[in-house]
Amino acid sequence: MTKVILREQDQELLEQDAKMHPHIEVCAMLIGKGNKVKYVFYTDNTDESPVHFTISNEQLIEGYKSAVNMDMDVIGIFHSHPNNKAWPSITDERFMKNNPLTWIIYSGINKNFKAFVLDEKEQPKEIEIIIKT
Repeated sequence: MTKVILREQDQELLEQDAKMHPHIEVCAMLIGKGNKVKYVFYTDNTDESPVHFTISNEQLIEGYKSAVNMDMDVIGIFHSHPNNKAWPSITDERFMKNNPLTWIIYSGINKNFKAFVLDEKEQPKEIEIIIKT
């Protein structure tokens, strides 16, 4: 995958969520088809941590069920880095290997979004985010 398509309204809501919770990483599951995000399934960071996040098994199951019910797939994971740049941490890299989806990260410092997938060597590779109105 070389790009992910995100609706402008979803980008704005994700950014707003991150700004409303500046002391923890916020997280969500991205539901859609192919490389197009069509629905954001907001989740809780059960760790309530500024440097890592965990989505509960119950919310993961609920998110996957929602995707199936909408005839879509979970195509990505979103989370924020309140006090860091939008680049996968070592912990993110480890979890990307377990969840080889598109990962979108919002930087609370730089106020920007970046998207990543794993390359053939299982290293994070930045891909383009296309914002659609």
